[in-house]
Amino acid sequence: MQTILIVDDNATERDLIGKVVTTAGHLPEYACDGEECLTKARGVNPALILLDVVMPKLDGFATCRKLKKDPATANIPVVLVTSKGQASDRLWGERQGAVGHICKPFTPQQMTEAIQQFIA
Repeated sequence: MQTILIVDDNATERDLIGKVVTTAGHLPEYACDGEECLTKARGVNPALILLDVVMPKLDGFATCRKLKKDPATANIPVVLVTSKGQASDRLWGERQGAVGHICKPFTPQQMTEAIQQFIA
């Protein structure tokens, strides 16, 4: 069982992703925005971060960039989970250090496959 940090400002989305994470046999941790994500990522050292892009305070792109610049969190894989599904959004996410991109709305199957891809 691995810890997965779910970062989304929408409680419904956090709960939905959390159920998929639990069903996949992992332990969900939650953050409501990018700033909280940075703090929690250092504290719980998750195996994976599922990160929304459109959030208050610090968006997902900036959060990902900061995670990758911090030696304590640089090796944690980040998958963006967002409604921003254009090719340019995917490319920008990759440039920030994200290893994957899941478009909302997603199916539990898509989320489970992404988790399995990055957690052995």
